[in-house]
Amino acid sequence: MTLVSEREGRAGDELTRHLLARGVLTAEWAKAFRAVPRSLFLPDLFWAFDTATGRSEAVVRGDDPAGWERAAYRDIPLVTQWDDGRHTGIEPGSTGTSSASMPSVVASMLRDLDVSDGMRVLEVGTGTGWNAGLLAHRLGGENVVSVEIDPAVAGRAADTLTRAGLGPRLVEGDGRDGWAPGAPYDRVIVTAGVRVLPPSWLAQTRPGGTILAPWGTHYSNQDALVRLTVGEDGRAVGPFLRMVEFMKLRDQRLHWDRFHGHVKDFPGDADVSRTSMPLADLGDRYETPYFVTGLCVPDCAHVVNAGDDGEAKAWFFDFRSRSWAAVLFTPGSPDATVHQSGARRLWDEVERALTWWIDHGRPDHARFGLTVDRDGSTHPWLDAPSNTLPFAQR
Repeated sequence: MTLVSEREGRAGDELTRHLLARGVLTAEWAKAFRAVPRSLFLPDLFWAFDTATGRSEAVVRGDDPAGWERAAYRDIPLVTQWDDGRHTGIEPGSTGTSSASMPSVVASMLRDLDVSDGMRVLEVGTGTGWNAGLLAHRLGGENVVSVEIDPAVAGRAADTLTRAGLGPRLVEGDGRDGWAPGAPYDRVIVTAGVRVLPPSWLAQTRPGGTILAPWGTHYSNQDALVRLTVGEDGRAVGPFLRMVEFMKLRDQRLHWDRFHGHVKDFPGDADVSRTSMPLADLGDRYETPYFVTGLCVPDCAHVVNAGDDGEAKAWFFDFRSRSWAAVLFTPGSPDATVHQSGARRLWDEVERALTWWIDHGRPDHARFGLTVDRDGSTHPWLDAPSNTLPFAQR
């Protein structure tokens, strides 16, 4: 049975060669990439994400079959669902809630999962089903369990996997619960961003097994891929590998409307001070300062609003109280004005974390790691698990 057109087959071969040449795809996985075509798992309507502009553009197979095929085999993420399925029409929705990840990200995560024949794998987040199909081709469907919370997404993935002759065990449910009947697993791979690592994942991984997950804090939307090894004591320890960004688990998304009541009147009775730390030291998306600040300032979200006149205001909000801070950066001024209100001095914590990072030689994210207790509590560290970060207990 021919699953895709000859032209799509050539496009898939070209993508595989490209990923091999980049070193993100290993020879062990290349066979699966050639046998399990990405396009088979894509709906007739998806939205191609342009990393340069940050915009998503609709691609409709019936309107432009050649353009649809080109997008299917480009190394870009494709949004396949908006707003948990409530969105209709071809214009982008408000929030992307299911997608096909970039093929280079899929390949590199499978490489980092480090599987071998006979291993049992739990995947959290079936999505289109492509990743589950690749795993099933490599390990056998009987060794792969994939969990998806959205019934419509799960149903479409199941249909596609059946059509492809691949048989992983698909479970419709909340991925944070894992799937205990299939445990213990040698590997757990998570294809959604997480802010809290559920204890169930640790409990369902055999000692010596690996959990590979995009983990981060609500300080920013970015994630860092962490590879954890579960010990005999049930704790998991491992390094951060690189920065990534994934759609978040449904119950771990950041909803900004929760902060509407934080600032009743600006500046109101907030304390006012000055700081000489420049806006540039806060870093930017995917940069290490964002990541480290999130590690060292727990339970904090932040956003920077920049004006056309060059002024910028950085906001910081606490999750557990109504503490907030706002820092106004003005071009040409040596200092910025700080407003802080509530029990926590959030800007003081941010400045202290960044000063600590700078004083330690600005270590890259790859020097950091994470220890996760059996109850899910996390302890970030620098260089070694014994060197936990200051002010970072959560």
